[in-house]
Amino acid sequence: MTSKKNKARTPREVNPKKFKKKTSALVTEKVDFVDYKDVNLLNRFVSDRSKIRNRRVAGNTVQQQRDIAQAIKIAREMALIPYAKRVSQTRAGRPPRDGEGRRERNEEQVASSQVEELDVDLDIDADDEMADEMAEEVQA
Repeated sequence: MTSKKNKARTPREVNPKKFKKKTSALVTEKVDFVDYKDVNLLNRFVSDRSKIRNRRVAGNTVQQQRDIAQAIKIAREMALIPYAKRVSQTRAGRPPRDGEGRRERNEEQVASSQVEELDVDLDIDADDEMADEMAEEVQA
């Protein structure tokens, strides 16, 4: 009788969670040599954020993945493929960890918001005066 540690592992064919291996774009298009100038082919192995896709995701063999990674790196050096694409979404920065900086910033924000309120009030008063002047001109 064997213990759990020494128990022989079952082969993968018996595994119920068996997955179908994905076929590579290199195999389907019958590409023998991965060329760094073939940008359309290389873009298939790059994510939307310009990261090189996994071998498992792309369905490549180890050698194909090495060739693709090398070709992508050369194409980036030659400026045929961007290192990173622009991201449309910006993330908000973290607030400072120390409590002192927060208080100072809040006081500045309060002061600036009070100034903005004054500017708005002045604009409203100026608009009212202009409206009164236009009304007098229309009546005259």
